[in-house]
Amino acid sequence: MLRYFLFASLLLSPLLALADECPLAQVSKKTSLKSAPAATTNILKTAASAGQFRTLVSLVIAADLDEALKGDGPFTVFAPTDDAFAKLPKGTLEKLLKPENKEALQGILKYHVLAKKPSINYGAAADGETYELKTLQGSAVTIAKGDGAFRVNQSTIAVRNIACSNGSIQVIDAVLLPPTAGSNTIPAVAEQAGTFKTLLAALKVAELAEVLAGEGPFTVFAPTDDAFAKLPKGTVEKLLKPENRKQLVSILKYHVVSGKVTARDLVKKDTVSTLQGESVQVNIKDGRVSLNNSTVQATDVAASNGLIHAIDRVLMPKH
Repeated sequence: MLRYFLFASLLLSPLLALADECPLAQVSKKTSLKSAPAATTNILKTAASAGQFRTLVSLVIAADLDEALKGDGPFTVFAPTDDAFAKLPKGTLEKLLKPENKEALQGILKYHVLAKKPSINYGAAADGETYELKTLQGSAVTIAKGDGAFRVNQSTIAVRNIACSNGSIQVIDAVLLPPTAGSNTIPAVAEQAGTFKTLLAALKVAELAEVLAGEGPFTVFAPTDDAFAKLPKGTVEKLLKPENRKQLVSILKYHVVSGKVTARDLVKKDTVSTLQGESVQVNIKDGRVSLNNSTVQATDVAASNGLIHAIDRVLMPKH
């Protein structure tokens, strides 16, 4: 299972439609919310009483957004647990709580709230479906379903639709940051994931990292480190040599498509043309998407300049 992105955030979401789907009393042992407030309590009180969102509640109060989340709404808040905040790099929270960073903190928190009740139906959504929704911060978040689970950007939705008097809470397992220049580009998101080290090293040697940090948009079929490890022994080392740069560039470009190609787009296609010039074959079997001989493991990982689809094998062009 890919572990996606340490920097994630309270997202708000479009998934309020089934507010009765997972009431607080039905929360799993893994999430272990401590109490089950009635839907007559507002979002902030519900989060505070749950006992698993102490960090979130304290940040909301520090950012002077607590009164807003007590308002009429309806709001949808994607709420990182205390464990999610603990994954952030050391010193991040302390820095955000400084008075001079209050505006940045407000932006992060607002990135996780929708000021309306979306109509996405969890039960009816099919694998590969994606939705882009604008947040109070102004930027959009991406909701995607894959392998039966829902993600908001790079964070998994652990518990859905905890009903509150002025909206709902969606529990997420990582904190997401709103896109800013350079901080949420495809290479940056891949680096945050921690599972694409070989790909990033190859992009650097091929001088393509800056290209994929550009305006785009791009769609990258990104082999994981495990995917590169499946190559014959010595292949990666050989490709990273200066004299083989042309071949490396060709292989990497074979993993990149111009424009945004979502999972929903992929399932409608037989082939996808790459920047390398050749096409990748798209196949669907048992609800899984494959590209040539590689299976797509995670879809629609959002970046500020495109999308990442994680794959389990390296794609090799014919020429």
